[in-house]
Amino acid sequence: MKNKTLATWLAFLGGPLGLHRFYLYGRHDNVGWLLPIPSALGIWGMLRVQAYGVDDVLSWWLLPIFGFAYAACALNAIVIGLTQCETWNAKFNPTLEPEAAPGKSSWNTIFGIVLSLIVGATVLISSIVYSFQRYFEVQIDEAHQIANGLDQD
Repeated sequence: MKNKTLATWLAFLGGPLGLHRFYLYGRHDNVGWLLPIPSALGIWGMLRVQAYGVDDVLSWWLLPIFGFAYAACALNAIVIGLTQCETWNAKFNPTLEPEAAPGKSSWNTIFGIVLSLIVGATVLISSIVYSFQRYFEVQIDEAHQIANGLDQD
């Protein structure tokens, strides 16, 4: 029996580790095993920022990867939480009645959906902003170097 509320919360809280995928599809799920890779790369980017500062170019590429992976898992939590009871039970609990309790939404499901929307959107926007900010800072620095080189000639 697969519970929709539990799957929603697993996608929201443990999505970057693939916990919701393992819960829904078992330990042989390839996507579940691949999800920790972008999470680990993003965490490595965070560690590089702490160690080398915000001017570390590799961290500019690595850090947003975690944000995008987390945002995708938050979106998955929303999709899981909004799945109709009949559809959920037909897919994950085929031996149960279409209106069985594991597929029904509760306030806990709705709360998980709302938090996934808020946190996922915040993480996604922050990742995009960080990427663009670092890109444009580099472009401005290069433009200053070119301008200073032209002034000296």
